[in-house]
Amino acid sequence: MAAGEMNSETYRLIPEVPRHERLALTVEEAGALLGISRDLAYDLVNRGELPSLRLGRRLIVPRRALERLVDQASTSTDP
Repeated sequence: MAAGEMNSETYRLIPEVPRHERLALTVEEAGALLGISRDLAYDLVNRGELPSLRLGRRLIVPRRALERLVDQASTSTDP
């Protein structure tokens, strides 16, 4: 195995981080939290309306950015 590669045994040594403690979510998870479909979540990411980061081939939604988005929307609609 080359340096930096991980096999399945190595992955077992890395503890699973509970979803509520992760710094980022998948687009599907962010959509579910917002109560929207997977397709709409990806459309919003593509339009730049849902904040996201590309890490290699992965597309993720930073939790704090998602929370700020919802907070801003709720404060702008409050009387």
